[in-house]
Amino acid sequence: MMKPTDTANPDYYHRVVDCQWACPTHTDVPEYIRLIAQGRYADAYLLNRQSNVFPGILGRVCDRPCEPACRRGRVEDKPVAICRLKRIAADLKGDLAGRLPKAAAASNGKRIACIGAGPASLTVANDLAPLGYEVTLFEQYSVPGGLMRSNIPAFRLPQTVLDEEITMILEMGVQLRLGHPITSMRTLLEEGGFDAVFVGTGAPKGKELTLPGRHDTDRIHIGITWLESVAFGHIGSIGERVLIIGVGNTAMDCCRTSLRLGANNVKVMARKPRGFFKASDWELEDAEEEHVEIIVNHSPKAFLIEGGRLTGMRFEQMEYAIEGGRIKSERVTGEIDIPCDDVILAIGQENAFPWIERDIGIRFNKWDQPEVNPTTFESTRAGVFFGGDAAQGPKNIIWAVEQGHQAAISIDKLCNGESLTERPPAGMNLSSRKMGMHEWSYKNDYAVLERRLMPHVSLKERFKKLNIEVELGFNLEQAAQEAQRCLNCDVQTVFEAKLCIECDACIDVCPVDCLTITAAGTEQELRTRLRAPALEATQPLFVSAPLKQTARLMVKDENLCVHCGLCAERCPTAAWDMQKSTLHWPQVGDGPRGACGPRRGNGKHAAEAPRASADEDGTCREAKRQSA
Repeated sequence: MMKPTDTANPDYYHRVVDCQWACPTHTDVPEYIRLIAQGRYADAYLLNRQSNVFPGILGRVCDRPCEPACRRGRVEDKPVAICRLKRIAADLKGDLAGRLPKAAAASNGKRIACIGAGPASLTVANDLAPLGYEVTLFEQYSVPGGLMRSNIPAFRLPQTVLDEEITMILEMGVQLRLGHPITSMRTLLEEGGFDAVFVGTGAPKGKELTLPGRHDTDRIHIGITWLESVAFGHIGSIGERVLIIGVGNTAMDCCRTSLRLGANNVKVMARKPRGFFKASDWELEDAEEEHVEIIVNHSPKAFLIEGGRLTGMRFEQMEYAIEGGRIKSERVTGEIDIPCDDVILAIGQENAFPWIERDIGIRFNKWDQPEVNPTTFESTRAGVFFGGDAAQGPKNIIWAVEQGHQAAISIDKLCNGESLTERPPAGMNLSSRKMGMHEWSYKNDYAVLERRLMPHVSLKERFKKLNIEVELGFNLEQAAQEAQRCLNCDVQTVFEAKLCIECDACIDVCPVDCLTITAAGTEQELRTRLRAPALEATQPLFVSAPLKQTARLMVKDENLCVHCGLCAERCPTAAWDMQKSTLHWPQVGDGPRGACGPRRGNGKHAAEAPRASADEDGTCREAKRQSA
């Protein structure tokens, strides 16, 4: 028999808020959208910043894992434009003087080195600096930002936005050493005097394509290196005919940048059909709007060189047999030569750690990635941590931010002699939204509105300069309309079985038939008795305690509910209530010591810490020893 749902477990209501559950940093999306709807842009920005650190940046270039999860996508074709609403909060936040975290009044005596000034390292600095840690960022380039600056074109992410949000972190007393690459981890550990080292250097090595003719010309470029050269002004032009090999987000940046540097015929060459592309749908749409041609089922075979000059590429034309969304077989149907003046390879990125000696206790796997504990982000050498792309290969900025948060927790624990594996728990608070018999402190009407389209600079204007931002952002009216599309999934339908009189009023009024009163049974049995078919099982069923009249159960399909609140309005005994769920996702400072608690200061310098190896479960043995 299915037991009553344990709503005391923070994960239960957390999972019901699909967007927040899908977000790696677990940002309170519905709450900041409500703040935007009220015109409280600064409050919305600061709520965002608590978890994702870079609302202005991520409001433009986030990979948006929240949007495919959005409940609105279950009742309409398109989800809420969550990412774009984040941006308007950043654009209209105004003066935040006095509202941002400040530098600690005094140092706690602990020194932390962050290698690379990208999103992961900046997040570590953001979390540790207000607690009194002396954080130093080592950056090889003349400006901070990492791959956010060097690999994301300015027409998508203006440098002014980058500078503003990075400055917020640096002003907490973080030391930034620009033009200072680390060339030896051994030297840093032995001579730096740091209590912990965090590596956030990204995945800076583009993958090669070894084919005939590859090294017979200088007109074949590695995508991320080429974008970096464009960003720093080392490249200002390209040939008229350009082929992009690969179809990820980097490829989309390469093809659109090529158009701005003088190309007039740009083709993206994809080995597989469109359903297997790695690029986000919106990235593909933006590229195709700019008349980039995407050619599928073409596998590179050779670069064509005549007299030392690149003239084109030869491709095998492919045909695939696909079953259940997977490729079962493939065959070559022919060959074709496509002329070009330049080729840009954008087929993936890899880690590169030539500056980390292999005899200092940091182990690497067969892909030359560091062996990192997936919970603590500590390497096999105690006191050395990795995060972002440097830890687990290329993902996206929002994942780097969350890994930075987790690494900061670990660093704080290390410096205080605590077990790294004992993590602070998540928490959940519920608060009623009731203001009267039939009034709630949020708007619960269903807004029949289509997703707002993002305004863009015209095609004629956007190519005049390399740094013209293409997306203009929502205006106030568009933002207000889009905010109304949010279904307030964090305002939960909370049920008290002891108050229910089984009058069926809630069941009668429910517009989506997500409620059922039925006899006890297994989950499989209960799913067959629901008033509406359980077409998806992405969320668990809510099952009440036995009702006192008949011992039947109130069952709710959380996947189907749209949080309209009609059940709570109709219920004569207030067995149903609409309560806002507020998730507390742990960050550094949580726990018995508290955010401003005493620092015992008995951690060792990273250079002095014992070399530790990882067990099969990835847990650092040194961390286990400390815990014991």
